[in-house]
Amino acid sequence: MFPFAGAAIRRLNEAGMEVIVVANQSGVARGYFPESLVQQVNDLMQRELAAVGARLDGVYYCPHGPNDACECRKPKTGMLVQAAREHHIDLRRSYVVGDRYGDIELGFRGGCTSVLVRTGYGEEQVTLHGKDWPRQPDAVVENLEAAGDWILARGK
Repeated sequence: MFPFAGAAIRRLNEAGMEVIVVANQSGVARGYFPESLVQQVNDLMQRELAAVGARLDGVYYCPHGPNDACECRKPKTGMLVQAAREHHIDLRRSYVVGDRYGDIELGFRGGCTSVLVRTGYGEEQVTLHGKDWPRQPDAVVENLEAAGDWILARGK
């Protein structure tokens, strides 16, 4: 986890926003690691966030591979719709923040505002492929901290 992630998430928590992670974990389907490892990593992430006064309101992941016929693998909206239903979230007033175009497409498909961060895969995605994307993100920012600033400035 980036060192600024906890503080960024805590600021969103303090503003009354729910913070939920949705992630593809195709390494499970491909046999690279067991699903129990995904749970261990998620638990560790929650503990590290709690240590800095931050929390995730939900963590959803798709353990399927790219060729599986599931509805949960991003950019399909299965996990997003499930999270919205379980947490009573209006997706039209929500944000999807990610470092890949698939995250941005998920946001578009779900009716959310999409923010691409340049950390992780983001810089490479923007530099190598950004001009070819059928739709551009609503914002491209440096990192999760900047994404939080951008979201909080919009006041949703």
